[in-house]
Amino acid sequence: MADVASTTVVIPAFNERHVIGDVVRALGAAGAWREILVVDDGSSDGTAEAAAAAGARVVRHPYNKGNGASVKSGIRQASGAFVLVIDGDGQHRPEDALRLVSRLGEYDLVVGARSRDSQATTSRRLGNELLNRLASFLSKRDIPDLTSGFRAARREYLLEFLHLLPNGFSTPTTTTLAFLRAGYNVAFEPVAARQRAGHSKIRFTRDGATFFLILLKVVTIFSPLRVFVPISLMSLALGIVYGVWIAFRDSRIPNGAVLLIMFAVIVFLVGLVSEQIASLRSEGRR
Repeated sequence: MADVASTTVVIPAFNERHVIGDVVRALGAAGAWREILVVDDGSSDGTAEAAAAAGARVVRHPYNKGNGASVKSGIRQASGAFVLVIDGDGQHRPEDALRLVSRLGEYDLVVGARSRDSQATTSRRLGNELLNRLASFLSKRDIPDLTSGFRAARREYLLEFLHLLPNGFSTPTTTTLAFLRAGYNVAFEPVAARQRAGHSKIRFTRDGATFFLILLKVVTIFSPLRVFVPISLMSLALGIVYGVWIAFRDSRIPNGAVLLIMFAVIVFLVGLVSEQIASLRSEGRR
């Protein structure tokens, strides 16, 4: 079983000077962690200095790379057998961090699943709910919070999927689906997130294209055939019914029916290739 002494806390931070010191001190008071590692993602407000003054080890990016890049840097630099990733904005409670770590060993990944009331805005709640439902359908497993960045995992397993993780904000999504796809034990621990300090750096209205790409990533990284096969079957059924109806009525095969059947075949083949690629990618680099 995991304990705090073998766990590295990774805190990705970008311009969080006003709160990062309190976050580090609160975590330090909660347990004797192996280390608290703050990854300063090119901040310009003195975040690194505030974190170091609070007792954290600091890794600095020379420029802003993204939340995912910060998490990857933290995983690479971590010395513990387990890694706890927690936001640097003060949303999460240290006692919840201890609960997540306490479940490691039995589970390989423990995700802090936020309640609906913890989501900042209506658009965020709706977007996250859509992702949760899609991921639950693809994985045949209830996933209450796919996008939570608050999570703990075995470092050696995180390293397997490091090449899959993006530099942006869909790192939690990719990590969860990769662990499930690989057959690792994944648990979701209910947590209540507090009001964050400052403003969220994600805007679904501004980042609509990014959100759509995350949806596509969820489909293609986990189980493409679960989506492509129903679409293919629907197109095939429509093409056959339409073709038979016109054939009986006009004694000819309509072009529309042929196109629908060809579309069904193409979609199935694309899904089959995507499934094979997803299987190869999810095997990781052991």
